[in-house]
Amino acid sequence: MDMTAADTSTRRSPENRSHGPGRPREYDTQAVLDAALRLFWERGYEATSVDALTAAMGLSKSSFYAAFGSKQGVLLAALQCYSDEVNAGWAALAAQADADAAMALVTALARPECGSRGCLFANMVSERGPHDAEVADLGRRHFARIETLLARCLDPQDSHEAHDKARALMALAFGAMILRKSGVAADDVQHALAQAERLIKEP
Repeated sequence: MDMTAADTSTRRSPENRSHGPGRPREYDTQAVLDAALRLFWERGYEATSVDALTAAMGLSKSSFYAAFGSKQGVLLAALQCYSDEVNAGWAALAAQADADAAMALVTALARPECGSRGCLFANMVSERGPHDAEVADLGRRHFARIETLLARCLDPQDSHEAHDKARALMALAFGAMILRKSGVAADDVQHALAQAERLIKEP
């Protein structure tokens, strides 16, 4: 997968941790990270206990700590997995590289299917970013990938002006998501999101 911002972290992923000779991992990493994501999405970081995580992930505490090191470790691994997955889908939209693709991407970013849950990444960055440098850095890289995809839709030459407009469109998309999360009527949110078309068409 194309990474617009290379991961320079030296943190070891679960796949890279040693399980000892003759001790293969006995769980599906993707499945346990998906379970962790769902719990963090439903409860937030602080309200999610290690006991709740291990129960949802189907891991013993010893396996949990051996694989991820801490609750923060599983959050970082889960967020990276989520970022890669959603960016792959958004990259498929952006591959059309035209104004329609830009609007489709803005709509996808607003994640209307998530309803009041909002965006997992935005939720975690808002909660953890101010006092967790690793989550904040992961958030910056995640949003930089999105900005680059949008800019390429607006201008295949990836100009500075396209990045400025892409950043504004991102703000509009995520703002629409926050409005929906706060209970603003769906029609009102959609009317706000429709303003993205005007911005996309501006020369």
